Amino acid sequence: MVSLLKKRITWIIWLLVFPLGLWVTYQNYPPQISGLELDVLLFLLLASFVAATPMIINRSPVFLIQWVSWAVFLSFGLFVELVIIQVALIVLLIRVKLPSNEFFRVPLNSLMFFLVSLLSGIFYYSLGGKTGIHIGELHDSFWLIVIYPITNYLLNHFIIIIINLLVYNGRKNIFGKDFVWETVATLITFPIGFVLYTLYIEIGLIAVLFVGVPFSSLSIILNLYYSSDKINGFLQKATEIGHQLAEKLIVNEVLDLFIEKITEMLTVDSAYILDVVDEKELQILRYIEKGEVISSYAGSLTKKEGISGLVWDQRKPMLFHKKEEWSHLSKGYLPDTIESVLSVPVIRNNQVTGVLVLASTQKRAYEKSQLMIIDILCSHFAVAIENARHYEETKAQSERCALTQLYNYRYFDNLLSREFDRLETFEREQLSLIILDIDHFKSINDTYGHQSGNEILCQLADKLGQLIGDRGTVARYGGEEFIILLPDVTKEDALITAETIRQTIALHTFTLTQHMEWDGNPLGVNITASIGVAAAPHDAEDSLSLIRHADRALYVGAKRAGRNRVAEYVR
Repeated sequence: MVSLLKKRITWIIWLLVFPLGLWVTYQNYPPQISGLELDVLLFLLLASFVAATPMIINRSPVFLIQWVSWAVFLSFGLFVELVIIQVALIVLLIRVKLPSNEFFRVPLNSLMFFLVSLLSGIFYYSLGGKTGIHIGELHDSFWLIVIYPITNYLLNHFIIIIINLLVYNGRKNIFGKDFVWETVATLITFPIGFVLYTLYIEIGLIAVLFVGVPFSSLSIILNLYYSSDKINGFLQKATEIGHQLAEKLIVNEVLDLFIEKITEMLTVDSAYILDVVDEKELQILRYIEKGEVISSYAGSLTKKEGISGLVWDQRKPMLFHKKEEWSHLSKGYLPDTIESVLSVPVIRNNQVTGVLVLASTQKRAYEKSQLMIIDILCSHFAVAIENARHYEETKAQSERCALTQLYNYRYFDNLLSREFDRLETFEREQLSLIILDIDHFKSINDTYGHQSGNEILCQLADKLGQLIGDRGTVARYGGEEFIILLPDVTKEDALITAETIRQTIALHTFTLTQHMEWDGNPLGVNITASIGVAAAPHDAEDSLSLIRHADRALYVGAKRAGRNRVAEYVR
């Protein structure tokens, strides 16, 4: 999101502003901590502990340091607060483990916290505010003490807006869930900072133990609450996605929806769905990279081969936070830029039926809680895929000829009706229909047996499918009859196609391996076919008329005229 030039400028500005600003602050607001070094050290440890327990919300760390920095500022002055807040920031950045491409956030955040503290402190002092005052003076300065955290909060978010515009070109959502959580946490913790300060002034270091230590655990408690709230949100989404998957009855639609929803939930740069084939190998069903489906991906994996093979073999999910953890396992299908990898087995009826792999270019992109959610989603996915496959198989059995695997009469009849509806609404300009009948097919069955006849039907079906391709639909109409629908093809072009089919059949030698005179050698047989052609709307105004007229052309114009020829319907 951020250009190299902007990153370099950020470092340069930090080098020019931060050291000089710290020195100027020391000169103008020198710390009065003589004899209080141990106290400052204890506050520093308290701030470091709070910084080490941030809440990660929308991949942004939120740490509740303001209450500690407020107490430090009121107790020891501006310079000490600046130093402690910078040390706490370093602890935070070490804790969140910044990737190398985001190191520019070190000077960026350092400048932001430095400017917020500096400007808030200068504003407080300009109004007559003092630091290190006795408890008896609090009554007169209370309104100034309240103004300081308000100023600090407003300046903090103002500078965030400026950074978003200058550095991120306004692309970051600065008023998202992390903003809400930080605001609520700030309202809760600022009074704690005031209590810590007043008790420290009154009773000394013991206040850090009585107030600081218990309330420093507040960030841990809020983090646990946010984590549980986030998990509940993921579980609710998983349930909704499960219902949506169950509604899909086409395998490709299930695959697409599953990948779409997962990439919406998590940070995913590459995603793979692999299918277990014959308990021998894994083959990729879907490969998504940067939101795009990569269709041409070949290759397979065996058990224990690669990350997916290990997940298949061990039947357990695997989570890797950085490349060094998985690079020795990979078989090369993950891009070089990938860091985090999450892989989960897809299990149905106690059998691994597939493997899901999610990958991100960010380190530590996935959490253990997300692993659990994806595991639940994979269970929904396994059921949805099985249901879709059963539906497609049942649908294919009802629409396909069991022998030739071409569409059957029922499917073709419905298809023709739909195409005539399109013709009436002008979505189609014309329809051409070809009906083909094998000549003397009964004699082939009588001579070589019905098994040989079936072989010819299957070979002819394959040949017709090759000749027509995606220009139309081929179906077995019954017995030795085949029918072909050519949408938006003129009658003249349909006649040329029919003649090509006739010649191809006449010149092709069909191979019989199950004839009655089987002697161990296949037998070559030549056949011919008669073909009739009709077109709509020129020859017919409805689907039944179109079939009837093409059939009439077949039997009157081709069969009676001597067979092995093409005839067109003539009014």
